[in-house]
Amino acid sequence: MESPSPSPPAPPPMGASASPAMQNVIGGGGGGAVVATAATGKVKKKAGGSRLWMRFDFTGKSELVECDKGVIIERAGIPARDLRILGPVFSHSSNILARERAMVVNLEFIKAIVTSQEVLLLDPLRQEVLPFVDQLRQQLPHRNTSNNNGTGPADAQDNEMQVSTCGQWLPLPEAVEGLQCELPFEFQVLEIALEVVCTFLDSSVADLERDAYPVLDELARNVSTKNLERVRSLKSNLTRLLARVQKVRDEIEHLLDDNEDMAHLYLTRKRIQNQQAEALPAAMASHSIIVAAPHLRRLSSNRSASLVTSNFDNDNDVEDLEMLLEAYFMQLDGTRNKILSVREYIDDTEDYVNIQLDNQRNELIQLQLILTIASFAIAVETLMAGVFGMNIPCTWYETYGIFETVVGTMTAACVLLFMLVLGYARWKKLLGS
Repeated sequence: MESPSPSPPAPPPMGASASPAMQNVIGGGGGGAVVATAATGKVKKKAGGSRLWMRFDFTGKSELVECDKGVIIERAGIPARDLRILGPVFSHSSNILARERAMVVNLEFIKAIVTSQEVLLLDPLRQEVLPFVDQLRQQLPHRNTSNNNGTGPADAQDNEMQVSTCGQWLPLPEAVEGLQCELPFEFQVLEIALEVVCTFLDSSVADLERDAYPVLDELARNVSTKNLERVRSLKSNLTRLLARVQKVRDEIEHLLDDNEDMAHLYLTRKRIQNQQAEALPAAMASHSIIVAAPHLRRLSSNRSASLVTSNFDNDNDVEDLEMLLEAYFMQLDGTRNKILSVREYIDDTEDYVNIQLDNQRNELIQLQLILTIASFAIAVETLMAGVFGMNIPCTWYETYGIFETVVGTMTAACVLLFMLVLGYARWKKLLGS
């Protein structure tokens, strides 16, 4: 069996490959790094087009660098349009894009370029990004140390090529076939990013729930302009949060629906396959020199070709990534359901408030109807008073005590008229009982 070709050494520090475009690089060792001037200690103004990046390698070492987009494009091998996705225009979009040598991750506040051996994180000093940086510092050295099992740097890369890929592209020794396989480096970073984003969204939803229910209960008890304004602000925040959760959820769902896109995210697999493809001609040449018989040469060549072919056939195996994405898809789906439950509670409260307002409106209409009936009865009495107030000769004017009798009779008639009209309205169910 052919021995695998040695892994390429880890990428050189970004300051070494792009020294003209970088300024004041301080870092390494997994510790924090600061971009500052050497003389004054003040933060130096960024050059035009340069942005602050943090580089993590697969051992957990980090450094802060300031470089322009040309350096990033050349180092990660991505098109220029991908850096626009990481820009402020798409600050609230969610994308996980696979390129030939890198993975472009734009999840909420996490904007990173992930290769099979390093991570380039944009704006690492933002308050929202600091938890992601801390998780990278804590988990990457631990995972890769446990994955290497105490071997040296050279053996660590070999183990990364063999153990972390579950033996799908290179044959494993019998001693390590039974070991539990770790995720490739790029999936470790993706898992940490999804964990930080999902935790942030869960925390935001928890804060929203904590603020929403008291506000809605207060609105149900007292419908006022102040309470309505608080609920309106609450609905705006809920709509924005739901859109952010939905974007991340839709991006993961899009990846889960397309095995080809998930296969392109296996950067370690592609790197190992490229190494095997480069080593195949040399292996075939060595076999042709050692073996004299033509049919044996043909057999050896076919064997080598079948090895690489079987390795490339494993491109459709995306079980590891699928399980990873499904776990966070379910978590985001649960977060989305929490937001929807809050929105349903808001809708129920609004329906209750509308019922209350409709009931009050009906009571006002009934009161208005009663007043209208009373006004009609009083208008009839006023009409009779106006008739008797005319300067027309009448014998009743000379009758003693007739005023009280006429006024009493007219008032009784108007009251009777009011009761009759009110009873008719109740009979027609225009008024409540």
